[in-house]
Amino acid sequence: MTSSTQPEAPAFAAATAMFIEVLVVGIGALAATTLLLIALIGPATTAKLAPVASSSAATGVGLATAYALGILIDRLADAMLTPHRRRLRTRFFPSNTAYAQARLRLAEFPVLTARADYARSRMRICRGWTLNTLALTLTANLAMLRYSFEHRTLILCATTAFGIATALGFYQAWRALTVTGYRKLAEQTTIPAASQPVPVQPQPEPRPT
Repeated sequence: MTSSTQPEAPAFAAATAMFIEVLVVGIGALAATTLLLIALIGPATTAKLAPVASSSAATGVGLATAYALGILIDRLADAMLTPHRRRLRTRFFPSNTAYAQARLRLAEFPVLTARADYARSRMRICRGWTLNTLALTLTANLAMLRYSFEHRTLILCATTAFGIATALGFYQAWRALTVTGYRKLAEQTTIPAASQPVPVQPQPEPRPT
């Protein structure tokens, strides 16, 4: 009984981590969507809808929407950064075949595979939040333009500067994690020359005495 349940644990943990990862990205996308809605409907309608947004039903719908948006943003961010990611990969792997073979060799070591999966999870979160931060900056500015308050121009400029700086920070983190992941994969799956079998050299026949 125990042996039949052991293989399911890593798969369950991986599925849970992926769900959380997508949800983390989706919450940012949902916040940006909410700010865009506020900018479209204006302050008066927003105040009327505020009690509805705090209900249990709205919370459930919000979580489901965040998960769906997380999938969408993850795919969109991946499509945008794929050309750059492939250029980074060519530093360590000359072809797709070499990269695929390295991934197969890494799968033989569960501890290293778990570490690589964790690093890729952080990379995907940074990738998604690079796009999320830009969307949040834009929609926050649009929402603030619908309200009148003191120092609005200053706050708009500060929000824009902070948003751009944060987006660049997430991008740099994604790039660093991507490069580190490829470098470690190359190092961990490269067979050292000393461990390769040395061909047997033919020995000269002894001369007759």
